[in-house]
Amino acid sequence: MSAVPRFEKPGRAAKPSGRFRRMLDRLASSQEDLESEELQEDTHASGCTRISECTDRQIVKVTGTLRTVTLRPRAGVPALEAELFDGTAPLDVVWLGRRSIVGIEPGRKLIASGRVAMSHGRRVLFNPKYELRPLGKE
Repeated sequence: MSAVPRFEKPGRAAKPSGRFRRMLDRLASSQEDLESEELQEDTHASGCTRISECTDRQIVKVTGTLRTVTLRPRAGVPALEAELFDGTAPLDVVWLGRRSIVGIEPGRKLIASGRVAMSHGRRVLFNPKYELRPLGKE
């Protein structure tokens, strides 16, 4: 063996290469980081757009986990608001005229599609088409 340090090949990511090294990195990661990584993998596997890549007025299909669900009136009309998180960024999902929707609850995974709007610097989907993910997959 020589004492000359090995350099990484150009174009390769600086991620750990060995199985043992990856296991150590997973043990050192926080639970939030692990969940975020899992959500990003799920987004990629389902062919959806990452929320961080969504721009104003773009029609998108996104997936993630609902963090919060609240009833907040808008201009005197009931509105069910939920925060969807895919591991990259949050997205507010708003159903106008609804007080509740069966299955829409914190911790539930779903796929939503519609046109993204920017409101007060946050991404929002109003009245999206949505598909609840099966509970057994969570």
